[in-house]
Formats: sequence, C-alpha cells, structure tokens
Amino acid sequence: MKACILVNPFLSSESEFYQPRRIREEFSARGVAADILPNAWTARIGREGAAEELTRRYDLCVYLDKDRYAPRILETRGMRLFDRAEAVELCDDKMLTHIALAGKVPMPQTYFAPLCYKADAAPQDAGEIGEKLGYPLVVKECFGSFGEQVYLARDGEELASLSARLRMRPHIYQELIGESAGKDLRVIAVGGEVAACMMRTSKGDFRSNIAAGGRGEPFAATEEVRRIARVVSETLRLDYCGIDLLFGKEGMLLCEVNSNAFFGKIEEVTGKNIAAAYVDHICREMAK
Repeated sequence: MKACILVNPFLSSESEFYQPRRIREEFSARGVAADILPNAWTARIGREGAAEELTRRYDLCVYLDKDRYAPRILETRGMRLFDRAEAVELCDDKMLTHIALAGKVPMPQTYFAPLCYKADAAPQDAGEIGEKLGYPLVVKECFGSFGEQVYLARDGEELASLSARLRMRPHIYQELIGESAGKDLRVIAVGGEVAACMMRTSKGDFRSNIAAGGRGEPFAATEEVRRIARVVSETLRLDYCGIDLLFGKEGMLLCEVNSNAFFGKIEEVTGKNIAAAYVDHICREMAK
C-alpha cells in the first residue's frame, strides 16, 4: 500500500481540518502518502476516465463524506473505500438505519412518515402517532447533521405544525427517552470494537450534540455498549463509525449511527488515539 485519498466535506476551519489531518499523519508515520480532497472535488469522478485515473494513483479511499454517488463510482472501478458506499448510505438515512437494525439492537419506538411527492397531497394525520408515542416526542428529518434537523413536539399542535412543514421531506417520529434528555453516549467503533466512549450532556437542550453546545466527559464502555457496537458495525458493514446511545430505563438504546463522525473532541476528552486505531485497522484490512 503506497497511497490513499481522504475525501472530507468539512475543510473551512481548523477544527474541521483536524480529522483528515490526523488520519494523514498516522498514514505518513506508516509510510503511506495521503492526499486530502474536499468533497466538491468528487464531482470530477463522474467525468470520463477520472475514476480510472484515481484507482491507478491510489490504493484506497478514506471516505469522510455523505455523498452517495462518488463512492459508488469508485467502488465499481475496484477501489476499496473506508467506509463502504452502502454503509455510508445506510448511516446517512436515519430511516434506513432503523430498518436495518430493527430487532437486532434496542431502539426507541419509531414511526415513519409516509413519503409525499406532491405539495397538494392529502395532509398527513399525525395525531395517531402522538397518541401512541405520547408527548413530548421527537421528530427527525432522515438526513441531517449536528442535531440541526431534530425537533421536539410538545403537544398535538406542535406535532401537526412540524408534520406539515416536513411533509415533502423524509422524516421519522420517535418516543422521547426522558431519562436521557440532554444526555447521551457517543461511542467510536473501529473494526467493530469500541475505541472510545464519551458521555455528552447539555443543560439547556434535549439534544446533547457537542456542536449544539453539549460538553463531553470520559465514559467506561460496558459489555452492553460493546455488544451494540459489534452488532451495529457488523450489520451495517462499518469499518469506522460514531454510535449515539441513549440511557433508557432498562438499558442503552440506539439513537443513530454516523459513518463520518468527528473524533477530535473524543480524542481530547478521553486521550485515545482514534486516528491511529482507524489507520491500523485499514492497514490490516488492506493486507488481507
């Protein structure tokens, strides 16, 4: 293995550059050259001969983006991606994530909003969902990051308003796990094994995302957490991921999975070298 590319969508600030830079440093320490490319560059992959040229120049691609087309094109040309295109797609769409893992790991009770393709289609009646899940409940767009597409419906009126606003966008409804409001567990898994855990808390928001103002502290992984990480990674065929778990009355519940989860904060909080763990895993996989 001589060279690889790192495709990353976030290169506008030092904090966003941290992840690909750390991965590049670990590859360099192992004698592997790594070029960092912004996701806007991936549009070139569709041009004639571009994907073939990349597969000649590079042995693999560490794919830290969510675009679903570029990785598919690279895989059809024989390039190994970390993570694979299918895994990226399954993680990016919260509905697909839930469907793939249903019955395999514990999750909050979830209902899917029917897809709507016409603005003048009959309005969805979300009242029944509210009755089943109770209030408040969580409404999530299927595509989103940093907790920005996650909403709280406190009553039927707010649920109806959110349902109407999101009717042309894929979204889901989930029960609110009250015990975990403003608190969750971020788990980084590499090769199916837990590399680090960080409990995230927020005093002023039911979401605990660091990007939304949450704070992190180290957390010792339990066997329950390790089992969930293995099942999630094996089912979705993930080499690397961030798994968000909620603290339920009877144990941990899966909230969502991120194939391109940032690890800067969890490295800082736990002292774990996530970049080295990921690069070591990639080297082992490529040597097979």
